[in-house]
Amino acid sequence: MWKEERFQKIRTLLQTYGRVTIKRAAEDLDTSRETIRRDFSEMEQLGELKKIRGGAIALDPEHEPPITLRNNEQRKEKKAIAKAVASRIKSGHTLFIDAGSTTSILAEELAKTTGITVITNSLFVAQRLSVEKCRLANSITTILLGGMLHDSLPATFGEKTIAEIFRHHADIALLSPVGLDAHYGATSFDPAEAEIARAMIDNSKLSYLLADSTKLGRTSRVGFCPTENIDVLFTDKKARKSMELLKIKDRIEDVVLA
Repeated sequence: MWKEERFQKIRTLLQTYGRVTIKRAAEDLDTSRETIRRDFSEMEQLGELKKIRGGAIALDPEHEPPITLRNNEQRKEKKAIAKAVASRIKSGHTLFIDAGSTTSILAEELAKTTGITVITNSLFVAQRLSVEKCRLANSITTILLGGMLHDSLPATFGEKTIAEIFRHHADIALLSPVGLDAHYGATSFDPAEAEIARAMIDNSKLSYLLADSTKLGRTSRVGFCPTENIDVLFTDKKARKSMELLKIKDRIEDVVLA
C-alpha cells in the first residue's frame, strides 16, 4: 500500500473514532507497527494528528467559516493578490484552480484574460468565468471537473474528481490554502480539499499559492504541499511585518507582495 493511501485510511479512522491505536491501524492497514509509527510521526509534523502513547488522536481545530463569509474577509488584500497572479498568466496557459475564497476573487481577474484554459472543481470559479465570457466575449475555455458535491463548499470532490484531474496536464496550479507554515507547508481544513490540491500540483508544471498575510504561520488539519515545492507565493504587503515570511522566504525563492 502506498504511503498516501495509508495516510488517507488513517485520516478516516481518526475522523470516525477520534483516536486510533498503533495496533488497530497496523491491523486495519495490513502493515507493520513500525510503519504506522513512522506514518504517525510524519502526519504529526504535517499538523494532521497528535501522537499519544500507543497511538494518535485527531486534532480538533475550529471549523473553517463558510466561503460566503470568507469571500468578504481581507477582500482588499485578496483582490491585490488576484491582480498580481493574473499579471503572470499568459494566453495559451492551462490552469488548475481549486475552490477557495481567494481563487473565487481570482476568477474575476482572469476573466479579463484571453486564450486560457481553466480546469476547476469550484462552481464559483466556473460560473464567474462563464458569465464574464459572455459579457466580454473573450476566449476562455472553462472545464468544470465532475464528482460529488461538497457538503459545505460549492465544489466537486471525490475519486471521480481526482481521476478527472489526472486526465489533464496544466502549466500552473493556482491554490488557496487555509494556512501556510514554513515547516509544515500548505495545509487545508478538509481532507477532500487537500486531495484535490495535491492532485492538481502533481499534474502541473508549476504551483502558485495564494495566501493573504493572515494565513502565514497558520496550520490546519491536512498538509498537501511542502513549502519547498511551492514555485511562487503570492501574499499581501502586510506580510512584511510577519516573522513567518522570513522563514518562508528561505524555502520559496519567488515571493510576491501584492
